[in-house]
Amino acid sequence: MPFKKHSRQYDLVVFGATGYTGLLCAEHITTHFPTDLKWAIAGRSAEKLQNVINECKSLNPDRQPPAIEICNLNDADLGALAKKTFVLITTVGPYAKYGEHAFKACAENGTHYFDCTGEAVWHMAMIKKYEATAKATGACLFPQAGIESAPSDLITFKLASVTKSELSAPVKDVVVSMHEIRGAPSGGTLNTVLSLFDVFHWKEVAKSHKPYALSPIQNPNRPPKPSLLSRLTGLHSIPNLGLVSTSITGGTDAAVVQRSWGLFKQEPSLQKYFHGPNFTYREFARARSYLRGMAMHYGLVVGGLLLMFCPPFRTIIRKFIYQPGEGPSKEDQKKEYIQLRGVATPDAPTETGKQALCKAEYSGGMYYLTAVLLCQGALTLLQDDLELKGGVYTPACLGHGYIDRLNELGFKFETKIVDA
Repeated sequence: MPFKKHSRQYDLVVFGATGYTGLLCAEHITTHFPTDLKWAIAGRSAEKLQNVINECKSLNPDRQPPAIEICNLNDADLGALAKKTFVLITTVGPYAKYGEHAFKACAENGTHYFDCTGEAVWHMAMIKKYEATAKATGACLFPQAGIESAPSDLITFKLASVTKSELSAPVKDVVVSMHEIRGAPSGGTLNTVLSLFDVFHWKEVAKSHKPYALSPIQNPNRPPKPSLLSRLTGLHSIPNLGLVSTSITGGTDAAVVQRSWGLFKQEPSLQKYFHGPNFTYREFARARSYLRGMAMHYGLVVGGLLLMFCPPFRTIIRKFIYQPGEGPSKEDQKKEYIQLRGVATPDAPTETGKQALCKAEYSGGMYYLTAVLLCQGALTLLQDDLELKGGVYTPACLGHGYIDRLNELGFKFETKIVDA
């Protein structure tokens, strides 16, 4: 499939290519993208960028290597870089500290944008500051497009699609569960978690996790109220998902899924994907036992309070983790695995006794999956006619073609209708 015609020097630039996830993006492009791609890698060190090129050459010696662009973390450099490319992928985090220059540059210069932040509070701040600008320039900006929070957003998209096609009804309630995950966080991810409360007040973080905080339209519908026992233990029993507990990424992912709902309702070109007027969303993690589920719940509660209100705790933790730019080895990445499951209840006039079930799984490195999500999102923009006019979008806005690309690369989505 040919690339869209444009007047920019590059189709795609990876900013932060010398970092852990950025290098994985460069490797994925080298081994999976069409050879007529015009691309570059960008960062502050020419020597380190050359090392990335050497690594890419070892993976695909016959491919023309990317150009090198020296770019520092400031408005001027990133503005100049954004003007040169049709799409920019940035993996430079923590985004709350370092991400705004690239986001602003792309919004102002009509450059499409992808990142892998998990910082919903920063995402919310960027919407408020730059969405109007992006709509004016035609820039399509996709924050939280990596493992946070694309899988949850895409599962919900698939569930809504199959519910409409197979059960002839919109969606009422979606529940997603992190069913299994084997993998270790990189230094960049851990540094992001530890530094978030150095930048944002805890009240701002809490505000970004309120229902529909990132959505352009509010939804008055709320998920079913948990029982007193569930509130005390953090445990829930969900049909077709089993015993689940509190998820560390639940609030972050919900913010993106709920923004998708609002965008699908608001934007004419996206209304065909609208989940339904009575849509609700919940996210959990599988609990292997009652005791372990309660431990997960209270561990997250206590750990979250310490991160928010105890700076010395954050300082101590930093001494025992991967540093930024570091992460699991390639051998360890091969052993990693992720599986998410979701169920959707149809919004039908009478009870159908049926649900839609979706399983999404990937065998391989979690950060390589993030690279796949980012790069294939960029490729979707480069090749598909999406009718997106400009603004801050979500992964689900990339549609079925994006999911098809992910399926072909090993991130498998399987849907079916089951008894409720």
